[in-house]
Amino acid sequence: MTASRLFWIAALAFTAAGAVLRFKGIHDPIFDHPGWRQGDTSAIARNFAQLQYNIFFPQVDYNGPPPNYVELELQIVPFLAATLYKIFGVHEVFGRLISLAFGIATIPVIAAFGRWLFSPPSSRAGNAGNVGGIAAAAAFAVLPGAWYYSHTFMPDTAMVFFTTCALYACARWIVDDEARSWRGWWPAALLLMLAFLAKPVAVTATIPIAACAVARLGWRGALTRPQLWALFAAAFVPLALYDRFVSAHAEWHWASGITKLHVIPSLQAALTSPHAFAQKAISFAHAMKMLATTMLGPVGFALAILGFCVRLRSRSDALLWGWLGGGLLYAYVVVTVERVDYYLYLLLPLAALAVGRLCAFAFERWGGDPQRDISSERDTRGARDASPEPRAARERRTTLAGIAAVVWIAALVVGYREIAPYYRWSRVNYVRAKQLDATLAPGALVVMGHYDPSILYTIGRKGWEEDPHLWTPFNEQSAIRKGARYFISVEHARLKQTNLELYCWLARFPVLDPAAAWPVYETDPAKVLPRAEERWRAFRRREMAGAFANWRREWKSAPDPCR
Repeated sequence: MTASRLFWIAALAFTAAGAVLRFKGIHDPIFDHPGWRQGDTSAIARNFAQLQYNIFFPQVDYNGPPPNYVELELQIVPFLAATLYKIFGVHEVFGRLISLAFGIATIPVIAAFGRWLFSPPSSRAGNAGNVGGIAAAAAFAVLPGAWYYSHTFMPDTAMVFFTTCALYACARWIVDDEARSWRGWWPAALLLMLAFLAKPVAVTATIPIAACAVARLGWRGALTRPQLWALFAAAFVPLALYDRFVSAHAEWHWASGITKLHVIPSLQAALTSPHAFAQKAISFAHAMKMLATTMLGPVGFALAILGFCVRLRSRSDALLWGWLGGGLLYAYVVVTVERVDYYLYLLLPLAALAVGRLCAFAFERWGGDPQRDISSERDTRGARDASPEPRAARERRTTLAGIAAVVWIAALVVGYREIAPYYRWSRVNYVRAKQLDATLAPGALVVMGHYDPSILYTIGRKGWEEDPHLWTPFNEQSAIRKGARYFISVEHARLKQTNLELYCWLARFPVLDPAAAWPVYETDPAKVLPRAEERWRAFRRREMAGAFANWRREWKSAPDPCR
């Protein structure tokens, strides 16, 4: 059997193993981690299917009556799910399966990437390249972040797939063709454009691409290649046009709003204030802790660091180091503000390649070259055992393979321990949300006193989701004038403890089930209870007299002040 066939058999075997791991939790509701992000993605997909089947008009369920357009990346995964919804009906598992397909497909891409990257330039696929590619695929199959997030209904897995493919295509085009061939240009440009549109964090890929071009062609050669300028234009121009178009009609400006209100001020403060610089350094350390635990796992993190420490010349060291620099820069600028671990997802393919680099180094250093061993055996002219070299090399390779197998199993076990809490979800909340979906009037607008798009999505209604501590009677009156007919008190105890004013104002409306864990007020103006205004004014008089000064301490035992 040829080395190439053995390589692909091994790569597909690890792809299958990764697929089996990723199917865990595939039928769970979108209440698992991160429910809030999956709730938004699920709502966008359902709204594509039921309200407006247009990928350029994504909308969520909250902020009032629809349409509620949002400024987000091109919704590739939700739109594909919406297409399936139109055929088979709305089932969130389709969204998970689409994400899963991108996550599984990334594994053989990384195998091919590592094989090319670590092979000697004079050969198409040297043995070190085969080992490096297989090891990279095996690592990515069990990295806990890639393992877990591949089954979530989110855009990140698609972005990582397109970015990994784009970096592979760009690196081959630059290193092998010296960025001259227009035939090799268009796949690289198309993949890079899709990566940028899938999620703008992929723009950090420009750093490793530029580093690879400068290392291969020199500064002057890179700057004078029209193909390189065309490559970046083909990726950036569609992203800019899409962002401008969506921003023009979006009500929620998430990307630009977070950047302007949080990311840029945080960076400016860190560059001008020693105290802010120290705080950002601490936040960066926390981001690296997330990378070392739930994303790479302790074993994967240690192996990736060792992979960058060993001396092994690849076809493009500049690509790997540029990728690392771009990822760490993004972590410092953005992840120190938005502290969620999957924002570090783009570093996972790089970590897998670093593990492949370590294994390729170990094979070259201690495993010997099988082709050279075969030649040595043939030169003995029948005396196969006359020289101990081939047998010793085989024994070393067997030992290395055994060590690699033990480390791989350890990475799998330890990595799962890190992400196991992510699979847990509240069955109680899910049942309550589904019961409300069956109870409330169809198509009614609601106000939900809780921040969680996954619950609002499962309730199956549109309207508002608000913090019960911050929502006021004036806000509620405004929502009622716009059509809100229910207030769902998901955090009822917190509402009563911290927002007595709203709690007593809502007492003017009947409650569907006073004994329910989530009381639902029927906020239809036609259903206001008798003497509601009189009771409200009495409460306000008592409040101004200081009757509730110690309410936060006494609310559990105090009589209801609104009755």
